[in-house]
Amino acid sequence: MKIAVLATDPDLYSNRRLMEAGAARGHEMHFVAIRNCYMDITASRPEIHYRGGEILTKFDAIIPRIRPALTFYGTAVLRQFEMQGAYCLNGPIGIARAQDKLRTMQLLCNKGVDIPRTGFANSPLDTKDLIKTVGGAPVVIKLLEGTQGMGVVLAETNKAAESVINAFKTLKANILVQEFIKESAGVDLRCFVIGDKVVAAMERRAVDGEFRANIHLGGKAGKIKITPQERKIALAAAKVVGLKVSGVDLIRSHSGPKVLEVNASPGLEGVEGATGKDLAGLMFEHIETQVQRRFKKGA
Repeated sequence: MKIAVLATDPDLYSNRRLMEAGAARGHEMHFVAIRNCYMDITASRPEIHYRGGEILTKFDAIIPRIRPALTFYGTAVLRQFEMQGAYCLNGPIGIARAQDKLRTMQLLCNKGVDIPRTGFANSPLDTKDLIKTVGGAPVVIKLLEGTQGMGVVLAETNKAAESVINAFKTLKANILVQEFIKESAGVDLRCFVIGDKVVAAMERRAVDGEFRANIHLGGKAGKIKITPQERKIALAAAKVVGLKVSGVDLIRSHSGPKVLEVNASPGLEGVEGATGKDLAGLMFEHIETQVQRRFKKGA
């Protein structure tokens, strides 16, 4: 099959891993840089042009790896590939939902998927009530545009929370305020979902003095066996957001597992290293099955 990895950086581990895994399975692999694409949007023949004059056509499948900063343009390019008939491993709607943390939380709550108690407000005048809404300090304050644990602050007191929230508001930044799950003790879980299965799971443990367990911030990863309830909530979260491949981050609390985030472009290096699973290969197995199924339906 002719398959493209639609992303930004060809040297990023996950992108290189996918290119190599696809080629090893006999596929014709192409790296397509999002910023180098431009589109001819017509009713009869939607085209994607590539810098230098090439017209991108006849792809069987697209693996999108779209950074949050490029969500708007990246999903527009992905829609154009969809219009050409390519199978998209994750669709533009699911990606757009996942990149919007607030929208993700709203969707999960609407379908009964448990999350930490979360507040959102526009005006600094509502700061005190917002903090009370989530149960008071300590609270976690998250920038909606933050990634990999960046833009996430733990405020130990109500006064500190007010200061951080109002500082962000002064910068006109959109933030979420969430209850702090103290019993998690700096540990969260990353569940890697492909299709209707959790194919791998790892535990991420924060370094001493840090509450964020992200690997990019020094967190340590290890293989873990998740519970049936955790498996169920991870699958439900992926389905609600509308992703075929996702990294669902969970936190354990006294009242059961809660979803922290749903990632549309989960990294491969940490989970593959911790679990020994060939996640890139499993992603291509899913693509091959789905494309063959579509071919049979169209035959």
